Amino acid sequence: MGAYDWARQQLEQSLQQAEEQGIEPLLALRVLLSEVVQRSKALRPAADLAAELQFLADNLDDERDYAFMRP
Repeated sequence: MGAYDWARQQLEQSLQQAEEQGIEPLLALRVLLSEVVQRSKALRPAADLAAELQFLADNLDDERDYAFMRP
C-alpha cells in the first residue's frame, strides 16, 4: 500500500469515527486539516509548509487548465 492509499484509508476511518460521535463531516475535515498543519509546523519550516498549502489552494479547481500542463 502506498502512502496516498494509506492516507485515504486513515481519513475514511477517521470520518466514520467522527460520524459515530456525532461530528459533522465538514467540521471533522476542518479540524483534521488544522491538526495536520499544526503537526507539520513542528517538522518543517513555516515557509515550506505555507508554499505547499498555497500550491494546494491554487489548484483546487479540477476543471482549470494550468500553464504547466499545456502540451
